[in-house]
Amino acid sequence: MSQDEKEVRRVVTLYIDGAGNGNADQMNEAFHSSARWFGTMDGVDYDMDKEGFVAYMVETPGLPSKAEIVDIQIDGSAARATVKEEGFWETLSFTNFFNLSILDGRWQITNKTFAATGGGHA
Repeated sequence: MSQDEKEVRRVVTLYIDGAGNGNADQMNEAFHSSARWFGTMDGVDYDMDKEGFVAYMVETPGLPSKAEIVDIQIDGSAARATVKEEGFWETLSFTNFFNLSILDGRWQITNKTFAATGGGHA
């Protein structure tokens, strides 16, 4: 595993742990200051900036859940990671697509796009 792949995996894991535990510090480290979050859940479209997303996850952490990084693609200073989550908020499943870039000398998530693949928000 390359150093870049290790670092992308580390940053995405910060998201997984931070969103699951409602840890703002972990999510703030993982996401670029201008990051966006997109997707549809229970018929509601989401388009949030970083502050809105972090506040939402601090208020409603996702544990217990199971998450797995199923794919990482890297080309130079750009990367994409795919994460499958089950049991988020106990009942939801998601596929998450993360775009990452090396900005300010480190890997950061620039956006997350998700698909709710099962269950409903409790």
